Amino acid sequence: MEGTIITKKESINRVSLSQRLKGYTRRPLSAVLLLATLVAATITLGAVFVLLSNIFTRGIPVIFSTPELFAWEFHSSNLSMMPAIITTLIMIVLTLIIAAPVGIASAVYLVEYAKKGNKLVKIIRLTTETLAGIPSIVFGLFGFIVFVNMMSLGYSIIGGAFTLSIMILPIIVRTTEEALIAFPDLYREGSYGLGAGKIRTIFRIVLPGAVPGILAGVILSIGRISGETAALIFTAGSSTGLPDGLTSSARTLSVHLFALVSNPQAPLDMFFDAAYATATVLVFTVVGVNMLSNYIAKKFNVKN
Repeated sequence: MEGTIITKKESINRVSLSQRLKGYTRRPLSAVLLLATLVAATITLGAVFVLLSNIFTRGIPVIFSTPELFAWEFHSSNLSMMPAIITTLIMIVLTLIIAAPVGIASAVYLVEYAKKGNKLVKIIRLTTETLAGIPSIVFGLFGFIVFVNMMSLGYSIIGGAFTLSIMILPIIVRTTEEALIAFPDLYREGSYGLGAGKIRTIFRIVLPGAVPGILAGVILSIGRISGETAALIFTAGSSTGLPDGLTSSARTLSVHLFALVSNPQAPLDMFFDAAYATATVLVFTVVGVNMLSNYIAKKFNVKN
């Protein structure tokens, strides 16, 4: 019986493959597009592999051979990245605390409350799309003028977090909006039919069901926060010490990496070795935070 089932499956696969080949011969443009897609995917994966392998092959040996890179205090002799690691984690958490509620609430309004054809909805969507295309250096100048000077925050972690919150707001709004739109209306109608109000339906039915899409936006935002440099140089500064509080200046891993490769005041080999080690830690930090976010999302889905 099992052999018969396998034979049937193989015959189905052969038929489908033959049908695909006939389709490609009848439509040469489809074959060209398929080939172009495969070539683009191969180039993308190859570029990622070459980039990461270059970073890891030069950075990992430095990490294991130079433990002083993880000293608590930065000195010109050890080039420690530990203050930058702590600042990066603080920046990620603080920025998400500021931006996530605003972005999710905006998406809920656009999908659940705003009427179709509302001019305000069009303005909000146009604004978010415009913000998504603005270069980060412009956000840095805006944060320098508004948060550093006008609000007298100075070079501080909180000023950098406010600036990054504006940067990632379009990502969270758009991904949350798409997740809410994709959520089936049958669940909403069933909740209303059982007597639940709109607010209860949104917080107990819609938002828990849209968590995977919302977490996708959060994960993309984490990558943007971790890799941002220009905006933080103008707002959070580049102090090498451990942050004393949210109003103190500090540098993230990306700013620390930029400082190592742009202003060397010691032998170049020492600075570039530390830069590759910092890049390796930055990659693992982003991957680790993303894995933690996916784990939380899965646990949340199982619970609900």
